[in-house]
Amino acid sequence: MRLAREVRAALDSAPQLRLLLGHGSGSFGHTVGHKYQVHRGLAGDADWWGYAATGAAAARLNRIVTDRFLEAGVPVVSIQPSASLRCRGGEIQSIEEYAIRQALGRGLVPLVYGDVAFDDEQGCTIVSTERVMAHLASEMRPDRMVMVGEVDGVYDRDPLQHDNARRIAEISPSMFERIRSQLGGSHGVDVTGGMLSKVSEMVSLVAGKVTQRVHLISGGNKEALLCVLLDENAAQGTVIIPDSDAANRASVVP
Repeated sequence: MRLAREVRAALDSAPQLRLLLGHGSGSFGHTVGHKYQVHRGLAGDADWWGYAATGAAAARLNRIVTDRFLEAGVPVVSIQPSASLRCRGGEIQSIEEYAIRQALGRGLVPLVYGDVAFDDEQGCTIVSTERVMAHLASEMRPDRMVMVGEVDGVYDRDPLQHDNARRIAEISPSMFERIRSQLGGSHGVDVTGGMLSKVSEMVSLVAGKVTQRVHLISGGNKEALLCVLLDENAAQGTVIIPDSDAANRASVVP
């Protein structure tokens, strides 16, 4: 609820701000998806119960998130990715943008989420929120992207297991290869990849000039989201920027 209020505060401070929100499935979707191995695909007359159950779990969480944002005064419009997602071999081929663009044009805040999807090769798959957002970004070219997670950015080792982990304040595509071996997976069940997968996806977007920068921050830090939404140079978490903008390519915060 606090994050929703921070989004509302950002919109009040910057009325011209246009936001596309997305949220993951957490234990709602990942646990069910893992149980039925939906991400590996189904074929022919296989039991598709797992596909339906995983989609329903993701939708239940989305209803909760949608209601919280509405309660905070944020005019979110939930848009179900699986209704238009088309994948091949686990990769997104297309997703309908019409409703998203219409919502943005009317001052609304479209909200998407990680979801199941039909797949032309393997029957079905699970598509993470990051991949949905990455695909939409490649078409819509946002100025910035913000990823809100459990930890405050990217660290040289898992900060939940190592007290001496150090936060990497800035990452550019050229330095990513040097640090990728230090990035691991996620805690808990995650059938869509861990931290390495998420950072790699975002680095590719910046390198391909799809977006100018990506912020990775902690949702546990009060007003961190508000600060980043209002100031692209806010000293929060980790920022992924183009090589041309990197002031210190090995910047590490003690």
